Amino acid sequence: MTAILEVREIVTAYGQSQVLHGISLVVGQGEVVSLLGRNGAGKTTTLRSIMGLTPPRSGSILLKGRELVGHKPFEIAKLGIGYVPDDRRIFPDLTAEENLEISRRLAQKSGGQWTIERVYKLFPVLERLRASKGNCLSGGEQKMLAIGRALMKSPELMLLDEPVEGLAPLVVRNVMEVVREIQRSGVTILLADQNLKFCRKVSARGYIIEKGLIHHHGDMESIWQNEEIVRKYLAV
Repeated sequence: MTAILEVREIVTAYGQSQVLHGISLVVGQGEVVSLLGRNGAGKTTTLRSIMGLTPPRSGSILLKGRELVGHKPFEIAKLGIGYVPDDRRIFPDLTAEENLEISRRLAQKSGGQWTIERVYKLFPVLERLRASKGNCLSGGEQKMLAIGRALMKSPELMLLDEPVEGLAPLVVRNVMEVVREIQRSGVTILLADQNLKFCRKVSARGYIIEKGLIHHHGDMESIWQNEEIVRKYLAV
């Protein structure tokens, strides 16, 4: 396995409150890897640390061997990482198509594999809603738009934070197919979620985080079948 992302012993805090206590994980080229854990376990902080939004106080984060710690978020994004936060952060007063177009312009990249037309093929609902303002879209539609916007930068690696939280079962199934299609296109994915059933369907490996520490990692099927692990770290 050729690693595209290596997180090594990162420690991250908000003020005096330390959240991550030495997180390490590896994501191989072309993989979908899940970071599993309850709310407040440290999943979002891990992704924010990778993006430089909440820089770690110690440790190392390597993207294809290149150190990310110390770089600004916009610099990290330009290196080929797309980030979809749990609160989506779409522009509410812009239309769906304008949200996609502004991402393409900011990427400053011509000839990228992801175009508006390709995003519409992945999310037909967005094409139908192309003229609708962001604040008029449902939660599921906003999530699709946020993923599509990240894809417009043609990233090598995508970070998805809680991609199916609060979504109806039908929408969750749609997101499953989207994640698989993105992986087939050659994009590597690290997703953070507490929905074990969803993660089992889309990823081969998983890490379980609790109180800012990795407590278990392995293939998703073994995690799924380990009732003790599931009960201890994932049951609500």
